[in-house]
Amino acid sequence: MADDESLFGGVEPDAAALIAARPHLSRDADGGLMLEGVALASIARDLGTPCWVYGAGTIRRRLAEMREALDAAGLAHAHIHYAVKANDHLAILALMAAAGAGADVVSAGELGRALQAGIPAGRIVFSGVGKTLADLAQAVTAGIGQVNVESREELAMLSAVAEAAGRAVDLVIRVNPDVDAETHAKITTGKAENKFGIAWDDAEAVYAYAATLPGLRPRGLAVHIGSQILSLAPFREAYGRVADLVRRLRASGHEVSRVDCGGGIGIPYGAGAGPSLTGFAGVLADTLGDLGLDLMLEPGRWLVGPAGVLLASVVLSKQTGERRFLVLDAAMNDLVRPAMYDAWHGIVPAEATTGEPQKPVDIVGPVCETGDTFARDRLLPALGPQALVAILDGGAYGAVMSSTYNARPLAAAALVDGNRWAVISPRQEIADLWSRERVPAWLSDAAFAGA
Repeated sequence: MADDESLFGGVEPDAAALIAARPHLSRDADGGLMLEGVALASIARDLGTPCWVYGAGTIRRRLAEMREALDAAGLAHAHIHYAVKANDHLAILALMAAAGAGADVVSAGELGRALQAGIPAGRIVFSGVGKTLADLAQAVTAGIGQVNVESREELAMLSAVAEAAGRAVDLVIRVNPDVDAETHAKITTGKAENKFGIAWDDAEAVYAYAATLPGLRPRGLAVHIGSQILSLAPFREAYGRVADLVRRLRASGHEVSRVDCGGGIGIPYGAGAGPSLTGFAGVLADTLGDLGLDLMLEPGRWLVGPAGVLLASVVLSKQTGERRFLVLDAAMNDLVRPAMYDAWHGIVPAEATTGEPQKPVDIVGPVCETGDTFARDRLLPALGPQALVAILDGGAYGAVMSSTYNARPLAAAALVDGNRWAVISPRQEIADLWSRERVPAWLSDAAFAGA
């Protein structure tokens, strides 16, 4: 299935519906698109395009809404650890730190970013299926709060690292509950055939093994079944299975004091409402709430996805046979989700339009790949060269997945906070593309000799 909303029953929302469904977006009196209190066209004029823009107030509000839903469900003992992989700008991580959120990291680089941004080590969880000895050593040395172990082999590695450092490490065992998250095949992580976690039938034996290893303190379980999940049913099934496993482990005499519930709550990329936070918190309370556990959540996309847009300018409009193409200066190297997941993103004019009738157009980038397509047959008014458009809901898995394919520099990024904004990542210069590269002297000499 595509990472959209089953194409909205065949009827795509128009620009007005998309903006109305996003309280952080509005149009000013002149028809320009606003993010919080800032005109996006003014940022584009200063930074150029393509560029990313994020709303700090929007992220704070969404974080507060999640906290309120958990508290209302009687889950004051549930802790939020932002999934850094969704958007790892230092400014975004610093915002999370200031709001009291922890972090979920999956690499030594993400751990370093979280620490640099001011997130305390004790609030950091290290996940991931392929942690190296160097990764584990960095985590243990930093004194992070928890390692989510994904295999029997990793347990032995972590024990060796902990012993060498003379430390005891808190860990949880990530189990694979074999639950279909009903999401895109490339982002489901909790089915038996996926690479993540420990097979369900092996979980109790592996937990017992962890308790025998020096330097390790097994504290509980972790589960994460996928990303962009739009139904609460898979969460209920997975958490219910984990609750049963907690009871069995305790009956065998093991300490189980915490469960890391992962992330995966989806967002509506169209104009729908998306999963209910109240409903999700209710699922947690119903399945795990009576076990006296500390619960941990690892939301990423839900917190930052709607808060970001990718601004792009029209290069030209061309007609090829019966198809009309709108070519943007943004490309798949900037936002790869449509090419990778067939993902649907709302695309709206960011400036006033003439009111001409809308016509279907394929919205594409300049990269030399047919896959460099953001949308097909999207209804838009006629847009000439330099017209500004906003690609919505780009705050998660956007800039963080960008590349320099086709030797295209990384886009700039800005953070809006109310009616003020600042650059948080300047545009990469073309010379920066090769600044870390070296040409062997023998090649340079040969080149000069040939000249």
